[in-house]
Amino acid sequence: MKVYFDTIGCRLNQAEIERLANQFRKAGHTIIESAQEADMVVINTCAVTAAAASDSREKARQANAAGAKQIVLTGCWATLEPENAADLPGVMRVVTNQHKEELGSDILGIPLTEFEAEPIIREPLPGIHRRTRAFIKVQDGCDNFCTFCVTRIARGRGMSVPEDEVIREINAAVQGGAQEAVLSGVHLGSWGNDWKNGKSLRDLIQVILDHTKIRRLRLSSLEPWDLEKSFFELWNDPRMCRHLHFPLQSGSGTVLRRMARNTTPEKYRELVSQARSLVPGLAITTDIIAGFPQETDAEFEESLEFVKEMNFAGGHVFKYSAREGTAAARLPQRVHGKIAHERSRQMREAIQQSAKGYASGFKDQVLEVLWESSAQQADGTWQLHGLTDNYLHAATTLPENHWNRVERVRVVSVLDDHLLVRVI
Repeated sequence: MKVYFDTIGCRLNQAEIERLANQFRKAGHTIIESAQEADMVVINTCAVTAAAASDSREKARQANAAGAKQIVLTGCWATLEPENAADLPGVMRVVTNQHKEELGSDILGIPLTEFEAEPIIREPLPGIHRRTRAFIKVQDGCDNFCTFCVTRIARGRGMSVPEDEVIREINAAVQGGAQEAVLSGVHLGSWGNDWKNGKSLRDLIQVILDHTKIRRLRLSSLEPWDLEKSFFELWNDPRMCRHLHFPLQSGSGTVLRRMARNTTPEKYRELVSQARSLVPGLAITTDIIAGFPQETDAEFEESLEFVKEMNFAGGHVFKYSAREGTAAARLPQRVHGKIAHERSRQMREAIQQSAKGYASGFKDQVLEVLWESSAQQADGTWQLHGLTDNYLHAATTLPENHWNRVERVRVVSVLDDHLLVRVI
């Protein structure tokens, strides 16, 4: 059977779709790069914003228009609106998040145990991404109650993946050639909380460093209230990527309270200061919501100034999107769409400026790059693109293909969206 996998949204979605694709591949099916010749299309949907939900529906429609014989929808939007998902043309099955782990074995009629301990071959996954990183799901669900977030409704309560399963999956990825593992979860920093045995994310990371040979270890999004100063001691190991994503959402204390975020600008500032002092060269990225209900001009200006002060290395800015079932959706005094759009623009501009400033600081510096994509040019040379450990995009030209290698490079010049580098 020819199967096409597609996903949108977070790194957790990417980790899940990689795992599903490997299950189908191990069962002897062919993973292809488009829906046009697919016997089956599996789409991992997203619902974090109205736009993400719309994109999820559009992907299903595109798969049907391409002639896919069977379409399977899973993920957050399919979980929140299963009937609407099932009504889309061509959809033969909707699998909620609660049953996603059994999707492969259910469709293929193969016990889950037969998929365990298999090497996760570092073949590019057609149609999704050509990254050499392995996305590893270590946690799902969330026990926070942020008023804007629908993900908790779609994913349920926080659950941790046992460390032996995490180690097994990373070792399988290493055996298949992976150079980097990305730990993913809805509320990654809560790993271990559901077991109440005192274990924490720091313990999991230390076990990974001690019991795997992964070349680089990267963390996905971490809530700022989950971390203590001692957490940053992990970066004494050079395999830890110097990149942390701390969602801020707003730089206004009053807006943060309406969001039910368990932090303040002052606490966030202290965390960022600690992290930067203990991890030289650290890239800190963030998420911002512009136009949250009742956000005044003064609150927005407070938030904008705080974002500028933080000098983020990058980030995502979202115009507020009301999600059914969330507390924020019931708040009065919505910010007018044009105002929210303008606030989003200003936030993006501020983050783009600070990102350029961060990148420019590495001119003439030596960094390590994992080459994630390559293309042969007409003259026979190879154009390579990759990521530094501190999440800067880099490019170079070489006489040979160095895909999936980690190499030391010197930064020759800093362009708007990437570094030009020379292998040393």
